[in-house]
Amino acid sequence: MKRKKWVFLFFIGILAGCLVLSGCGKKGTRDNTPQVLTPAADGTTTYESASAVIDASHSDQGYVMVHYTGSSDKVKLQITVPSGTVYTYNLGTDWAAFPLTGDSGDYTLTVLEHAYDNQYTTAFSQTVAVTIANAFGPYLYPSQYVNFNASSKAVAKGKDLAANADSDLDVVKNVYDYGTKNITYDSSEAATVTSDYLPNVDEILDSGKGICFDYTALMAAMLRSQNIPTRLEVGYAGSLYHAWISVYTDESGWINGVIQFDGKAWTLMDPTLGANNGNESVKEYIGDGSNYQTKYVY
Repeated sequence: MKRKKWVFLFFIGILAGCLVLSGCGKKGTRDNTPQVLTPAADGTTTYESASAVIDASHSDQGYVMVHYTGSSDKVKLQITVPSGTVYTYNLGTDWAAFPLTGDSGDYTLTVLEHAYDNQYTTAFSQTVAVTIANAFGPYLYPSQYVNFNASSKAVAKGKDLAANADSDLDVVKNVYDYGTKNITYDSSEAATVTSDYLPNVDEILDSGKGICFDYTALMAAMLRSQNIPTRLEVGYAGSLYHAWISVYTDESGWINGVIQFDGKAWTLMDPTLGANNGNESVKEYIGDGSNYQTKYVY
């Protein structure tokens, strides 16, 4: 992905009358035990060349594993989804999981090796026919951008935040509140971030600060580990490049609006800006949300 100025915009749209100050759902009915899925390269379905291996053994769960075995100093992976949208990732030498977010259809995976300057050549390309059996899989499994495991501090924190929650909506609210109150925006990091940057959710917890990409990755990791499907979305608000998350709950389906009912009134919220600005300035920046358009989903 090209380097952009990351400005994290996290919005929750919740039906009025569902989220009230006392929470939703019946008390004690939610299982708050972490449920961490683990991507695997089982070798059942593989495609390989002299420089790369693609493991599509669990493509039906909405992900593939890729392993670069060549010697190029810089490598990229491009995934073209059935709609034609191209996702570009930086590829290392370790196995990494990448989500298949374009539903069922033909996906083309292309490994590109650095040639010179900013030019790359194709080292390997493979089209894979994918039938998604678990529509929520891409948004529950860890992946390169939302990277966590059962031992992650983010999973433990998610468990703590869910401990007294009675519903998925309660968990979402607790995670949102935690991010707003405990993670501060790192202007220094934002000024020096490079295109190959990947968030480390445990380092974000330890430092209590991060850039916009960090906010989305951390919150997505905590929610996914609580079995709440969470999409990391990237797009534009006007001419500005942004990242935010959408979540799915049985109560409300996909929640991806730009408003939240706080029990008294509808408000517009942005955790990153909200932690550093007054409410009026946040509302002025966000507007009514009509100018937000999603470009990529991870």
